[in-house]
Amino acid sequence: MIPIVGTFLSILSSITGQLGPNYDPLFYDVMIYIFGTIMFTVFLLGIISFWLRVHGWAYKDNRERWVDELDRHFEREGIGLIPDNGKYW
Repeated sequence: MIPIVGTFLSILSSITGQLGPNYDPLFYDVMIYIFGTIMFTVFLLGIISFWLRVHGWAYKDNRERWVDELDRHFEREGIGLIPDNGKYW
């Protein structure tokens, strides 16, 4: 446990040592580039996952399985159909 705390404190001191007179512009530039790259990657993965969610890998993936199962159940039970025998009008 002590080595973990020591490692954390050394990382923390190197980060806080960048403030004030020991400011290293390259340190912050690299951090911004890494953070921007990560955020852009998350953005692209979000767009790709949304496209796959909407369009799917194939035609059958467009509708989820439970929607098809629900449609089959409604068709079999006649739920939601408009009666056409005139008795209800």
